[in-house]
Amino acid sequence: MKSGHLVIKPKRPKGDDGYKVFSIRIKEEIVAQIDDISLKTGRSRNELISIFLEYALGRCVVEEENS
Repeated sequence: MKSGHLVIKPKRPKGDDGYKVFSIRIKEEIVAQIDDISLKTGRSRNELISIFLEYALGRCVVEEENS
């Protein structure tokens, strides 16, 4: 604070923080596994899913279809 003033900056619009929010449908068994890991690690579902996706994307290979 400068001069005793409270400075409030405008809030960035959603999506302006580099993240995208969307929903997915996954099996209950997978949710249970994620919840178990969440309890053991103290990380949120969101954090874990992001970690899992980054890991998988870094190791994903797309096979070209032979014509």
